[in-house]
Amino acid sequence: MRAMSCSFPRPIGENPLTLVETPLPNPNAGEIRLRIRACGICHTDLHVVEGDLPPRKRPIIPGHQIIGVVEALGEEARQFKIGDRAGVPWLNQTCGTCTFCRRDRENLCENAQFTGYHGDGGFAEYIAVHENFAYAIPEKFSDTAAAPLLCAGVIGYRALRLSDIQRGQRLGLFGFGASAHLVIQIARYWNCDVYVFSRSATHRSLAEAFGARWTGRAEETPPAKLDSAIIFAPAGWLVHAALRNLEKGGTVALAGIHMSPIPEMDYALVYHERTLRSVANSTRDDVRQLLQLAAAIPLRTEVEIFSLAEANRALQLLKAGRINGAGVLEIGAQEN
Repeated sequence: MRAMSCSFPRPIGENPLTLVETPLPNPNAGEIRLRIRACGICHTDLHVVEGDLPPRKRPIIPGHQIIGVVEALGEEARQFKIGDRAGVPWLNQTCGTCTFCRRDRENLCENAQFTGYHGDGGFAEYIAVHENFAYAIPEKFSDTAAAPLLCAGVIGYRALRLSDIQRGQRLGLFGFGASAHLVIQIARYWNCDVYVFSRSATHRSLAEAFGARWTGRAEETPPAKLDSAIIFAPAGWLVHAALRNLEKGGTVALAGIHMSPIPEMDYALVYHERTLRSVANSTRDDVRQLLQLAAAIPLRTEVEIFSLAEANRALQLLKAGRINGAGVLEIGAQEN
């Protein structure tokens, strides 16, 4: 099969991904093999190929927002049948026995494995995955529309819940990319007023189209205090901006897996019982709940589509903030 593989971490401007031919993965017991149709791109993919996250496997095929069709079943695999459509997200395997797994917090599993990081991911034509970590995709979403739901949607949904936002309250979103353009739709569905902070005029315009009550740059002050906020952009200085505009007792959730250092801050920014918390990975229940909610609303994914061979360029545009909504590699269509 063809795949975009990274042998050594390098800046994305140096095109660290190479198009290679690699053996087709065979499904082990309990696994399914998918013929991949689409795979979303994510800032985590950038952190993997640029080395911000310590390498776990080299070479590595990134990608963890995967939509495909079941093509083969390993022994004892019974949850899917040949021809079913399924999705594969970031969480790829948990031990089921550690303290966190036993307390229904498998996103913090001591021995967790992640798609496109510990094992090869979706920047390829095929993938094998255990059926317990694959999900049926609602029929109303096309392949390219569904792909961003599996990370941008899921991590955004978890961040939204961990921000402690309540229906009808005021929510701030710092950065308006793949996750935020889905979160704003859920928040509006919950009758929340949403305030969007972005350096990109294009992204601010998109936020307004999705119903933002106010948009501006992070240096600006919105017309009302925020009850909750989510920071999607991996810039530590935004923590100050979010806390400065947060109401007493409010929560700021940090949705990224990697962030630049948070500058030293005055205690007054967190006083009055303001909370600052990170969001780590997601659980299988998060995925199931998000997919059900996405179909009920229904969520609209704004996507820009690239071919598999364009993965380097797609990640370069993502890093530069020049993708409106979510970027998606369309893979299976290349053979049609």
